[in-house]
Amino acid sequence: MNKKILNLAIPNIISNVTIPLLGIVDLAIVGHLESNIYIGAIAIGTMIFNLIYWTFAFLRMGTSGITAQALGARNFTEVMGTLIRGLVVAVASALLILALQIPIEKLAFFLIDGSSEIEQHARTYFYIRIWAAPATISLYAFTGWFIGMQNTKTPMIIALFINLLNIGLNYLFVYTFGLKSDGVAWGTLIAQYTGLVTAIVFLIIYYRKYFKYIKRSAILETSVLLKFFKVNSDILIRMISILAVFTFFTSKSASTNNNILAANTILLQFLFIFSFLTDGFAYAAEALTGKFYGAKQPKKLKKVIKLSFFWGIITALIFTFLYLFFNEQLLKLLTNQQDIIDVAKKYTIWIVLIPVVSVASFIWDGIFIGLTATKQMRNSMMISVFGVFFPLWWFLNPIYENHGLWFAFILFLFSRGFIQTIMFIRLRKSIE
Repeated sequence: MNKKILNLAIPNIISNVTIPLLGIVDLAIVGHLESNIYIGAIAIGTMIFNLIYWTFAFLRMGTSGITAQALGARNFTEVMGTLIRGLVVAVASALLILALQIPIEKLAFFLIDGSSEIEQHARTYFYIRIWAAPATISLYAFTGWFIGMQNTKTPMIIALFINLLNIGLNYLFVYTFGLKSDGVAWGTLIAQYTGLVTAIVFLIIYYRKYFKYIKRSAILETSVLLKFFKVNSDILIRMISILAVFTFFTSKSASTNNNILAANTILLQFLFIFSFLTDGFAYAAEALTGKFYGAKQPKKLKKVIKLSFFWGIITALIFTFLYLFFNEQLLKLLTNQQDIIDVAKKYTIWIVLIPVVSVASFIWDGIFIGLTATKQMRNSMMISVFGVFFPLWWFLNPIYENHGLWFAFILFLFSRGFIQTIMFIRLRKSIE
């Protein structure tokens, strides 16, 4: 079983690490320009697209769990139906976003309280990158489907290709063509569409034999559609809740001053690095949990859960050590602006805590997605966001300011895993 987990997890880890690597390189590229305004512009622009695109991450999660269960039950009609439904929702959603891009931009910058210079550059970034929506959202559906098919190597290749191309284009546009944060947006736009074409090519090459199972009646079957939208609506509510935290975190950082915004943005990369690597094991848990649950093999299901937590804890201990002893060196990789480094160093205690307090929630997410226990995912997230994070911030902010913001964020991460553990204990009897 360890071999199966690692065979699925390692390609996911390799592909996932390119995601925060891209963010780190983007920050490093603009972090070595002459002003911290460009870091702020990337931070706000990224936050806006996180708000948009993470909302549609339900397509990856929901598609993965449903596909894995259908594959375990050897229901190939449902396997292909899940992909088609996911792509239809992705394209329709992207077209709606493009149609509403002006109201979205107005609302986003109404909610953000940044300096006028930062907002000017962030708006330019927004109106370029928004055109990547069809490719970005469709790739969520493709990635979830490939993972559900127990294939993590293909998403790895696609992610590596997209993000390495993106890094190269960003460097080219900024340092060769003299663009600033807008160059980063152009690099992302081109890389996303190139990645979408790559995903379609891989689908045709490896899964052409399943095309015969595509049936319109099965795709539109009422009971299947209801399950698809029920699973994805729960995950959508969950994503909106977590986006409320990250949007609020960035907005409050921006309203303090540009140095706090830049420092907090850089420090958040430590969370993203850890989360994306840990998600390698969470994605493996998704695929195997869904497969064994669909195949009605509870003993193998239990073993997957135990071993997923074992690897997650090992990863958390390694990153705690790295963040404790090498945080200053990591900060200097992201920016050479000493004033930002000095501000960030005041808050490094919080990033040392991130791996230990958050690892359980990431692993549980993968297990719950595989079980399509999306109601529990939704409820645990909403309790953590609205019962822990916001009340704690409201209480602590007047006294501790940015430290209060970080403390509320850390307890939000911990409470997610704690609540999910309780919920799984209650859920366990129904899956055995």
